[in-house]
Amino acid sequence: MLKPDTLALTVVLALLTALGPLSTDMYLPSLPAIAAGLGATTGQTQLTLSAFLLGFAAGQFFYGPISDRVGRKPVLLFGLGLFTLASLICAFSPNIETLIGARFLQALGASGPIVLGRAIVRDFYEGPRAGRELSRMGTIMGVVPAAAPILGGVIDRVSGWRMSFAAMILFGLGMAAVIGLRMPESIRRKSDLPISFFAILRGFGFLLGHASYRTYVGLSMLTYGGLFAFISGSSFVLQTIYGLDPLSFAFSFTFVVTGYITGTSLAQHLVGRSGLDGTIRIGVTCLALGGVAMLALVLLGVPSSLSISAPMAIYGIGVGLTMPQSMASALMPFPERAGAASSLLGICQMTFAAIVGILLGRNLDGSAIPLPATIATTGVLALVLFMATGRARGHQPKH
Repeated sequence: MLKPDTLALTVVLALLTALGPLSTDMYLPSLPAIAAGLGATTGQTQLTLSAFLLGFAAGQFFYGPISDRVGRKPVLLFGLGLFTLASLICAFSPNIETLIGARFLQALGASGPIVLGRAIVRDFYEGPRAGRELSRMGTIMGVVPAAAPILGGVIDRVSGWRMSFAAMILFGLGMAAVIGLRMPESIRRKSDLPISFFAILRGFGFLLGHASYRTYVGLSMLTYGGLFAFISGSSFVLQTIYGLDPLSFAFSFTFVVTGYITGTSLAQHLVGRSGLDGTIRIGVTCLALGGVAMLALVLLGVPSSLSISAPMAIYGIGVGLTMPQSMASALMPFPERAGAASSLLGICQMTFAAIVGILLGRNLDGSAIPLPATIATTGVLALVLFMATGRARGHQPKH
């Protein structure tokens, strides 16, 4: 059985939280091919990403509170099963409308493992130890978004975009087998709160009543919003405007992934010395620097695709430093409601990212500027939010 404080458990939890990046990053190089193959516009194809984010937000409404009541493991298995079924529908979609709907369903399944991966960390660990575990998971998880676009680009070139979804099916089946056979139930005391729509809303209201929770959720929203802007817009900007082919784009995508892995690796060492907030402070500074640098290079007319991907590596470092620590800080005060706290954080994060993606998609029309402008805005706002909320965050101690 998988046990706390083991590399095996960390890897499994990391792969659960990698389900979302896998579901988006693997088919990113194929977005232009999907648009051409299904006779869809750029905006319609962009909706396959935004629909995933909206489904992700909707699914997280229930997974956390239900798992607080009935346990993590059965809810995990349900989510993985739904993800695998929806991936099958994606692979055989005859038109863009079916693919958009199947992506929404796929996200409903994928949201469960990601919510519960964070909740399981809170079940087993506390404080900076939880932040360090989430950073370790992030370092391992970073391999997926690094490899997924490259694998997707190779698959697209050899077999076409539909086979990318076949790979997702295999991943879902493999994770379900590991969870079913090796994962213990992590929740120590199940919640006695009723499971109903209004009961869940009341629980969310309780969470939002805490200023520190609102602050850390806001930091997670802004950080991921900028990252998703790059995820959703970079394939069109780098391929259409800067002329990269799908495989070259996949390799350029590794800049942000390398930055992210670097950030999570640094966080594992920083969090013990500087605390959760000290690590976040460095992270939001990197977010702002990366976004502003990208916008400046594009406005100056630098013709290389590096004007997008190199500054995004700095932003990626910021993501790796900021997001795991913000998540750990948000969940820390609520050991009895870790599932619900993780759900609400994910709902806010993904809904905001979906809105960012939709607005960006409407403005991506022959110019690269909307992409860095969006990323710079989210990075600067994250820095401003952190600097303005010292009292709300409570100046958390290092240990």
